[in-house]
Amino acid sequence: MITGSSSTEGIKHKTTAVLGGSGFIGSRLVSLLEERHVPVSIGDIQQSQSFPALWSQCDVRDYDSVESAVANAAAIVNLAAEHRDDVRPVSRYHETNVLGAVNVCNAARSLGVRTIVFTSSVAVFGFQATPVDESGQFAPFNEYGKTKLEAEQVYRAWAAEDPARTLVIVRPTVVFGEGNRGNVYNLLRQISSGRFFMVGSGQNIKSMAYVGNVAAFLAHCLSIGSGEHIFNYVDGPDMCTQQLVEFVRHEFRQRGKVRSVPMGLALAGAHLLDGIAKLSGHTFPISAIRIRKFSENTRFLAARAFASGFEPPYGLREGLLRTIDFEFRNSNTVG
Repeated sequence: MITGSSSTEGIKHKTTAVLGGSGFIGSRLVSLLEERHVPVSIGDIQQSQSFPALWSQCDVRDYDSVESAVANAAAIVNLAAEHRDDVRPVSRYHETNVLGAVNVCNAARSLGVRTIVFTSSVAVFGFQATPVDESGQFAPFNEYGKTKLEAEQVYRAWAAEDPARTLVIVRPTVVFGEGNRGNVYNLLRQISSGRFFMVGSGQNIKSMAYVGNVAAFLAHCLSIGSGEHIFNYVDGPDMCTQQLVEFVRHEFRQRGKVRSVPMGLALAGAHLLDGIAKLSGHTFPISAIRIRKFSENTRFLAARAFASGFEPPYGLREGLLRTIDFEFRNSNTVG
């Protein structure tokens, strides 16, 4: 016979299952939940280096592994995604981002999980001439943005089935921080090397988000009530590319004028490298899409996130300084 105390014990040990929890953002989120004594588990293709005891292998493309990873979950946070610009074959975006969403929702239905937090992306908006809030027009320009938008629809259909369910969709802008090797790190590394060239005028606005704040916001989202909630996430105040470069150069104590390359010339060179990459199978750190991302306005508004009661623990410039210290000044402390 199952006693009342046994039932209570089972509820007490329900976890927040973080799919993709071995990755850059996931590791920070799991660390934060651990600090707050929130029971947490990790499902990921790769073993967690930071929390191996919390990890189980999970490929969101495989339903059985998803169901196993969230079997004892009270809430699911799905960070698992194909997101790089150079993923081949391109079908992997759909398999991971869209079919993965289908598997997560089906597992939640089967197991009675009523809370899902999904990290989408501002890539669903594409390049926009003016600042964009959550109601902006969708115009994804690549498979990543297109499949993130499709995944949102999968989750929204799940949420609409039951008003007692909670769905939180978070659309972060470009996320940077300690240990990441994305576009912001590549920019910092180029500047630190002294070989940086500005592409275009540098007057384009770049919205960014520090990983410590993104993780804290995702944790905050776990306390939001039932219903559907959609948030952009951006740390401000925004800087234009020139201001960002000047800030970083000042930290590296660099002087003198920044060399620049006309946009047309930079794109021509990038398209040439794209052609070589397609023929050879070798990828390059410079591509046409990365040049476009660097030089376009990518400005997003996140007033709704802060109106929800969230207060970011770090300022944007503080996040940049923490990243520079960790990556280039040998201050290897994250937190």
